[in-house]
Amino acid sequence: MVIDLNADLGEGFGVWRLGDDEALLDVVTSANIACGFHAGDPLTIRRTCAAAVDRGVTIGAQVSYRDLVGFGRREMDVEPEELCAEVLYQLGAVDGIARAMGGAVSYVKPHGALYNRICRDPEQAEAVVAAVADYDRALPVLTLSGSVVHEIAAREGVTTVVEAFADRAYTGAGTLLSRRFPDAVLHDPGTVAARAVRMATERLVDAVDGTRVTVDARSICVHGDTPDAVALARAVREGLIAAGVTLKAFA
Repeated sequence: MVIDLNADLGEGFGVWRLGDDEALLDVVTSANIACGFHAGDPLTIRRTCAAAVDRGVTIGAQVSYRDLVGFGRREMDVEPEELCAEVLYQLGAVDGIARAMGGAVSYVKPHGALYNRICRDPEQAEAVVAAVADYDRALPVLTLSGSVVHEIAAREGVTTVVEAFADRAYTGAGTLLSRRFPDAVLHDPGTVAARAVRMATERLVDAVDGTRVTVDARSICVHGDTPDAVALARAVREGLIAAGVTLKAFA
């Protein structure tokens, strides 16, 4: 049993700081670094990339809709050509800084509303996949099981990797429960760790309607923007290791 543990990092902006990137980088195996469209700025990206390289943590580009005010979590309608160009722009920015720090972007993970949109919208998914293919076809895209991205990426020769979310509630359809609902994000370290272990060892998670959803994931995510993110990530890491799971980046 081999699992990657990823978290969203570099989500500060200017003097505003969000989360404890340094502490999380001591826990995770992959870092989804904000590219400046939903969060992050050049200095934050540089510092986060440098810290990831120092710790041997794999760097991913967390591309997003251009939505700083809404933290990339607002649904947006962007023309496919424009979306492709914006994703390409973000990839180039973070990969350039990562390389200057001695690393490189090794995968792509869309953020927030874009992540959820391309799970079900073929047109938007095609735009994101086209940007990845234009930049580096070898970069895998991290997405949910059952996402339309899998088929579209396969046609373009782009690899996809399935991830699951230890700290998010699931619907019976296998999608993430909208953050509009109060129980969409889980905060208890014990509960989150137990869910992660079950995801890794049994490939299952309990949905909010009581059904069991299959999550055949290679990577498990813990969000970095919640106040208890470090405690959650540590609990997940310790729980997985205790269950005999090997933690290793997928990229």
